[in-house]
Amino acid sequence: MSIEVTFILVIVSMAIWVTVSKEAVKPSKEINWWKMITLLSAGSLSALVITIMLFQSLSL
Repeated sequence: MSIEVTFILVIVSMAIWVTVSKEAVKPSKEINWWKMITLLSAGSLSALVITIMLFQSLSL
């Protein structure tokens, strides 16, 4: 993959994790759990994809 795609994916991943952090600091009664689960899943998937892309670029 190109460096531009990787950069965009990193920016999107950072935005997801910032949103997760903002949701996590709310009192537990105010947390939207479906939003939290969705964001955590998307953040974990994006982090996995970024990690795989970085390891592939090391082996080139």
